[in-house]
Amino acid sequence: MEALHFLADGFSVAFQWHNLLFAFFGVLIGTAVGVLPGIGPMSGVALLIPVTATITSGLDPQSAATSSIIMLAGVYYGAMYGGSTTSILLNTPGESSSVVTVLDGYQMAKNGRAGAALSIAAIGSFIAGIVSLIGLVLLAEPLSDIALKFGPAEYFSLMLLGLCAVSGLAGNSMTKSLMMTVLGLLLATIGIDAVSGVGRFTFNNPNLYSGLEFLTIAVGLFALGEVFKTIIEKDNEGTEIIKIGRILPTRKDLRDSSGAITRGSLLGFFIGVLPGAGATLASFFSYIMEKKVSKNPQKFGKGAIEGVAAPESANNAASGGALIPLLTLGIPGSGTTAILMGALIMYDVQPGPLLFDDHPQVAWGLIASMFLGNIMLLVLNMPLVKVFSKIIETPKKYLLPSIIAISIFGVYAVQYTVFDLMLLLFFGVVGYFFAKNDYPLAPLVLGLVLGPMIENNMRRALTGSNGDFIVFLQSPISLVFLIFAVLWVVIPMILKMRGRNLVTNEEG
Repeated sequence: MEALHFLADGFSVAFQWHNLLFAFFGVLIGTAVGVLPGIGPMSGVALLIPVTATITSGLDPQSAATSSIIMLAGVYYGAMYGGSTTSILLNTPGESSSVVTVLDGYQMAKNGRAGAALSIAAIGSFIAGIVSLIGLVLLAEPLSDIALKFGPAEYFSLMLLGLCAVSGLAGNSMTKSLMMTVLGLLLATIGIDAVSGVGRFTFNNPNLYSGLEFLTIAVGLFALGEVFKTIIEKDNEGTEIIKIGRILPTRKDLRDSSGAITRGSLLGFFIGVLPGAGATLASFFSYIMEKKVSKNPQKFGKGAIEGVAAPESANNAASGGALIPLLTLGIPGSGTTAILMGALIMYDVQPGPLLFDDHPQVAWGLIASMFLGNIMLLVLNMPLVKVFSKIIETPKKYLLPSIIAISIFGVYAVQYTVFDLMLLLFFGVVGYFFAKNDYPLAPLVLGLVLGPMIENNMRRALTGSNGDFIVFLQSPISLVFLIFAVLWVVIPMILKMRGRNLVTNEEG
């Protein structure tokens, strides 16, 4: 099988000593990011982009891109592991996809079974990570081959579908989500127009001629925004942490959770592949499914180990599944994958169907490193559960200055302009006010990343049709994408108007 040959090449890249180090530090930092309440994978990945750019500056461009994306992806799926720790020990989700883990995880901890809950979460996450990677290996090439047949009209419609999917399922207000999407698209238009050479929204400021730097905005919105939130609202102070006893689960625990892990892994993977769904939705659905198939549904919410195994497996499988549309189609399905896409573009690596042909070292090196990263996470999380639980106790007076310093030095090291530092602080304040007033940040980031590509493909399609917009409806594939884009926005809107409560994806 050709995919196995490419995967073997990927392992030769992943086993290079510096890439092993990048994978290790990625999953280690990711676990810490997941453990710290409120930071989450989006903030963690955004914060580390400038750090990886600085560390890899001595490597050739291809190797720098590979090593950086290996580390950033490690932060992404490592944070999914770590998010369970605060859910179980503090009754506080480390990030949005661990919200459901609180229901039974904290009850298990109160019953003196915190160690079993944490170890089952780690085992479930490991198995789910491997399942999603097998799916990624099997689907990557076929999807890329299909996507190669797409023209500019199909790509325009596909990217529009990605935007609508995340906007339709992000946050609690459809209106606010769509507003943030439009704001992201507007920010993406700033700079010199590539076709006409006219400056757009630059106000004759030379710093804006090349547009807004994605890195500056992402770090400002997520990392500094979270710092301002913690300072102003004095989050998570004085919470009692439950002590951990026996770590290894019993045979009964493994037997009870095996079915939940299998079902959660498969369901999470397929939900993760859908643009806009993400890990949060996957964890909710897997928990609901376990409750439906259980012979004793009344035990859920009282410390059922299945209630920990299912959502933790699902959110890790979804994080692997979300990489499929990113790598094969160039469509980020969540906020975190949008940030990963922005990082790849920074290194002149364009995600999409040509990625596996033009940059096989990056694509297959990343996939292979994720196999190794999942093994590292299991080895790290099982014996070091008690150590990671201590991270929760890190005083804010040490943590916050560190995040601010990394943000400022990181952005300046990449951009070398004071203007970008001012922009960083501005978007940090903006990020805080958006989050405080329940404006989701993921659609803004997605609009900023996809905006130039949507505009470029629309122009190319209209050039070929002499300005006739019917070109987007003439192609069956483009028409199907547009129909799905409309449905993805309209159906949640109708359900909300009828008073139905929707599970939303704020991650992503």
